[in-house]
Amino acid sequence: MPLALAFSPHLDDAAFSCGGTLAALAADGWEVVVTTLFTASVPAPAGFALACQTDKGLPPEADYMAIRRAEDAEACRRLEVKPVWLPFREAPHRGYGSAAALFGPLRSDDAAHLDLASALEPLLAQHRPDLLLAPQAIGGHVDHVQTVRALHLLRPAARVLWWRDFPYLARRATHPARPFERTMATLPEETRPIRLENKRHACAAYATQLGFQFGGPEGLARALDEAGPQEVFRAGAVAAA
Repeated sequence: MPLALAFSPHLDDAAFSCGGTLAALAADGWEVVVTTLFTASVPAPAGFALACQTDKGLPPEADYMAIRRAEDAEACRRLEVKPVWLPFREAPHRGYGSAAALFGPLRSDDAAHLDLASALEPLLAQHRPDLLLAPQAIGGHVDHVQTVRALHLLRPAARVLWWRDFPYLARRATHPARPFERTMATLPEETRPIRLENKRHACAAYATQLGFQFGGPEGLARALDEAGPQEVFRAGAVAAA
């Protein structure tokens, strides 16, 4: 059975950006594993990190990431793929102290790409995937950028489909950064057949994110309709990044 391995920075990125492709691969007989990198629970968050959960209606004592992992488990069930969660801290817990900072320059003390590379190397050796899926880091979120940097360090042998980061893809006015655009432009585009209804159903599982990202379930439905019934990637070796 061929194996596809997706590296998702956050607990929703893979489903939002390429969930239809993941579901199509699973339906075609592939084993599909979605490894999410930044999923660690952090006791007693404070400041901006705490605001990231309270602004979604969650109380300070809630384990925000545990709630998100449960959402991801349900989304992956709906896509018929396997979730794996790595214990790295999201950017607000690494010194990025505002929403603007999440999409700004990398901190000089942020070595997350090195930690990620150390964790992903044995996963690649264990799974020996036939296909990798990973973000292009459209929008410039620092966790997405660090994911691409980690893969650049590892340069795995498998073919890579670089997904267009959704919803940042549609927000060029507010999230204009394209840190790897020049490199990605050298790779051919590839449009994949998708299972759109599976994607819709899976994305709806991320209840904590729908109001913040889309204004609610109806906004998610509109955003997916506007994105269209296809998913487009840049296809090529990771060494090119």
